Amino acid sequence: MIDPRDELVEHLPALRAFALSLTREGASADDLVQDTIVKAWTNMDKFQVGTNLRAWLFTILRNTFYSARRKTKREVSDTDGIHAARQATRPEHDGRLAMKDFRAAFEQLPDEQREALILVGASGFSYEEAAEMTGVAIGTVKSRANRGRRKLAELLHLEDGEEMEMTDPSTLAVMAANQSLSR
Repeated sequence: MIDPRDELVEHLPALRAFALSLTREGASADDLVQDTIVKAWTNMDKFQVGTNLRAWLFTILRNTFYSARRKTKREVSDTDGIHAARQATRPEHDGRLAMKDFRAAFEQLPDEQREALILVGASGFSYEEAAEMTGVAIGTVKSRANRGRRKLAELLHLEDGEEMEMTDPSTLAVMAANQSLSR
C-alpha cells in the first residue's frame, strides 16, 4: 500500500497556486503551504486512505488561511507598493488580454468568488469536491463561481460571446464559462 506522505510533493505546485490566490503575496503563500504540509504530515493518521488526498490538502490549506485571517482581523496595506514590487511577474500573454489586467480584475472579486473560481476553474475540482472542501452547498459553489465569472467578464469589458485570445491554461480555465454570458 502506498503511503500518502509519498504523494505530498506532487501536490505542492497546486497548493502554492491556491495559497497565492488567497494570500496575494508570495512569501505568505509559501508560509501557508508549509503550514499545510506540516499539519497534513502530523495528522496523516486522520487521512482516510483511498479518498482524495489533494482535496484533503486543499481543505487544510483553506482552513489554515481563514483561521489565520480571523486572528489578524486586519490586512496589511501596501500603499507604497513595496510588497507588490517583490512579487514575480508572469510572461505576457500573446493574446489581447494581458495577465496583469486579469490579475487586477481577479483581485477585485470577493474572497468566496475567487476561491470558487480557483477550485473549480484553475484547480480542476468538481463542484461537489469544492463544496465539500469549503463546507457549503454545491449550489452555493456554483453560484459563487458563476457570479465571479460574470464579474470578471464585466471588469475585463468582454462582450457576450466574445472570444478570449489567451493561452494561459489557468486563466482560460477560470474564464471558460464566460463564452456565453447573461447580463
